[in-house]
Amino acid sequence: MKFEYGLAACQRDLSSIVTVGSFDGVHAGHQAVLAYVVRRAAALRACSTVLTFEPHPREVLSGRPMPLLTTIEEKATILESLGLCRLIVVEFTRDFAALVPQEYVRRILAGRIGLKEIVVGHNHGFGRNRGGDVDLLRHMGPELGFSVDVLPHEFVGAHKVSSRLIRTLIADEGDMRTAHTLLTRPFAFKGRVQRGAGRGRLIGYPTANLEMLSRSKVIPKTGVYVVKALLEGLVFDGMMNIGYRPTVSDGQQLHLEVHLFDFGKSIYGQMLEVRFLHRLRDEIRFSSVAELTRQLTQDAREARAFLASRELSADSAIASI
Repeated sequence: MKFEYGLAACQRDLSSIVTVGSFDGVHAGHQAVLAYVVRRAAALRACSTVLTFEPHPREVLSGRPMPLLTTIEEKATILESLGLCRLIVVEFTRDFAALVPQEYVRRILAGRIGLKEIVVGHNHGFGRNRGGDVDLLRHMGPELGFSVDVLPHEFVGAHKVSSRLIRTLIADEGDMRTAHTLLTRPFAFKGRVQRGAGRGRLIGYPTANLEMLSRSKVIPKTGVYVVKALLEGLVFDGMMNIGYRPTVSDGQQLHLEVHLFDFGKSIYGQMLEVRFLHRLRDEIRFSSVAELTRQLTQDAREARAFLASRELSADSAIASI
């Protein structure tokens, strides 16, 4: 996949089949659009192209940090795996947001990027105050040499798929199983292992204390989760606590702590990717360390059972093929 960062780096390609959006999470709805773009490009011997923005437009326009499902690097990796030919990342600024819709279409889409066809959702908006819409694209397309394809919104079961819904599922509800379904993969983030106080080791549950690699990522709701962790290409089962450790600390600082099952190596300073599978419970203040330890033992038992049930389901599915 060709990666072009910034409008100055764009090489105009009039054969491009273009779709435009933030594509945060590259979820099931995005994937339906992208699959269509790839098919159209293959049929027309054209270049399947994604135009996206960095930082997220809502962050620039609101002036507030925008928690994201995917970093730009993660997004690029997923897009490449879906078979896209070209990714263009445009720096989103207030000046860019102020472009009148006609200027955006004429100068950016047609003049700088180049396009044969544009694929968008029915409610696609662009330009100053999102004043541009599908009708404007259809009006300008014949003059500038491109056609317009409009796709319906994607549903998964009863869920109208959106990045906002998935952020809510993760950050407010901790519903990793539904988030997984809508993303088509587990939500994940990366962090570097830092030295902690060592309390977990003293009670038989040593943890890797993580500092998130990207501060722009969504942080799941506080609580205890079943996870899989990737370390140096290997996958380990485990459980993770996200919270303020009210039993053993002053409860002022958020901690991200992973306990890997059947693992005893020192991994300080190494990078760990954590994939969230299921939320076990809320974070609780215990009356004693002994009570905390008993609960951790129960958590580990439930986490292992959940992981074993997933493996059995996978084996059954394979056996039925």
